[in-house]
Amino acid sequence: MHWGWRFPSALQTVQTFYDGMANGQLLEAMLSSLRRILIAFVLSCGIGMTLGVLFARSRLLDETLGFVVVALQTVPSIAWLPFAIIWFGLNDFAVLFITTIGATWTMTIASRSGIKNISPIYLKSAEMFGTGRGFRLFYQVMIPAAIPQLITGMRMAWAFAWRALVSGELIARGIGLGQLLEEGRSLGDTSLMLCIVLVIAILGTISDHLVFKRIEERIWTQYGLNAAKT
Repeated sequence: MHWGWRFPSALQTVQTFYDGMANGQLLEAMLSSLRRILIAFVLSCGIGMTLGVLFARSRLLDETLGFVVVALQTVPSIAWLPFAIIWFGLNDFAVLFITTIGATWTMTIASRSGIKNISPIYLKSAEMFGTGRGFRLFYQVMIPAAIPQLITGMRMAWAFAWRALVSGELIARGIGLGQLLEEGRSLGDTSLMLCIVLVIAILGTISDHLVFKRIEERIWTQYGLNAAKT
């Protein structure tokens, strides 16, 4: 049995990457996947942070429905795929739904923990200095104090979103890295499959180091938290 085609060489993988970029197919797939994940990530951060704040600020809500979020986080995003297909069909909406739901619960739990772990002394002191208990307290005190866990939640949500995105794209119609991965499988083109895996890993690493890490450092500096970090 010849195993060579099952384990593509580095040269074959690089050649596949070059060919894909030269004919535009790989670049188009990368842009489509990035568009989907950015939309889903923004949605999941918005929904997750809103739910997290609600759970942190409402003891009744937290004690009655908080466990549901924990339970939902343990459900693999691929488990929602049959629902997405029935509700939306094999299109972008199904992929966006799976990707969003795959990242939302992580962001919810991180936001809830970040807000809930703020020392009551900070909140009472802020109220004494006139922030009140409304939006100013939330914006000026709670968000800055919860930033470390919010950033961690965003980085984890980004990673979960990538996993969910590729799972959804494997069966959805259109163009994307997941679709190319599935195309490579159907053609038995392991060099294409390995190329896509490496592209996903590189995109994830670049986004984490060049985006999230820089945002984290800028926010730590802006709010004077570097001393606490060290």
